[in-house]
Amino acid sequence: MKELNVITIAPRERHPLIFKTFDELQKGESFVLVNDHDPKPLYYQLLHEREGLFSWEYLEQGPELWRVRITKK
Repeated sequence: MKELNVITIAPRERHPLIFKTFDELQKGESFVLVNDHDPKPLYYQLLHEREGLFSWEYLEQGPELWRVRITKK
């Protein structure tokens, strides 16, 4: 499974990269997002822009590292 580590990516570039990665997935495929903070704002953005098209599963929840499996439905 692909892992997308955005810790070293400039903040303004993170969400566009994450959405591009998500949009390139085939139905049923996933990637793991790795971040240095809780990506909850991203969850709400996905919910608004890709409602019903994804699932979100925390694999690790800080305090130093967050890992979330994002799956395309």
